[in-house]
Amino acid sequence: MSVHLDTAAPSTPPPPPARVGGTGRSPSPRRRIDWGRYYTWLVLAWLFTPILFMVAFSFNDPAGKHNITWQGFTLKWYANAFAHPTLNEAMFNSVSIALLTMVIAGAIGSLLGLALGRFSFRGKQLTNLVMFSAISAPEVVLGAALLSTFLMMNVTTGYWTTVVSHVMFCVSFVAITVRARVITLDPALEEAARDLGAGSFTTFRLVTLPMLFPAIMAGGLLAFALSIDDYIITTFVSGEVTTFPLWVWGSTRVGIPPQVNVMGTLLFGVGLIMAVVNIVMAHRRR
Repeated sequence: MSVHLDTAAPSTPPPPPARVGGTGRSPSPRRRIDWGRYYTWLVLAWLFTPILFMVAFSFNDPAGKHNITWQGFTLKWYANAFAHPTLNEAMFNSVSIALLTMVIAGAIGSLLGLALGRFSFRGKQLTNLVMFSAISAPEVVLGAALLSTFLMMNVTTGYWTTVVSHVMFCVSFVAITVRARVITLDPALEEAARDLGAGSFTTFRLVTLPMLFPAIMAGGLLAFALSIDDYIITTFVSGEVTTFPLWVWGSTRVGIPPQVNVMGTLLFGVGLIMAVVNIVMAHRRR
């Protein structure tokens, strides 16, 4: 009878974990400080500080014409927000021009962004060059060039030349926003719609357009903000038409009335509501 002996060496148990301070706990990883988050909040605070001062001084009760020092809380400026007819006309001009710019530049820029992001055609690189040149060029140069163009064509500067000028420099911003969205679209969704019998227009209306709508809305809001805030180009091409920035600049010589802060606060509130609605709609689609 043979006996087989296991001569393999017994396995040695793993060494115990290192003790920290005699407690037997392994050292916890050091928590990293997220400096990017604090930097972002710092930048946001810096950007919103002037807006907070504007909102606060819309409730100020100054004794004289200059609304630069806090002297008391009041709501009378909101009750008399439309006390200055020239200010009301300037605000109406700014809002109406901005709305027209948002609609026209939104439509043209969306189609341009769709073409640049989806198709390859002759002159595409030149179109990109012109588009980015309109963004990077100084507004003084654009305003002087537009004024020269209108004078050479014997066009009287005024309301509609301001609309055309604002559409011209806002189209590029809308096109870039929409093109970035077009590049990320999944073409399989449109192909599936065509396989199910949808035509080109039906596919665009039911598949492509809903996916592009958040970018189109964002580009339109950006065009609205750029138009209603513009001063330099408007100075060249507005003629006898006065917009809200031009009126505020002219009133700085004699004292800005508190109604300017009221108008700015209401305008900021409307823009904030539009931005929140756009974010909520985009979140629901996702």
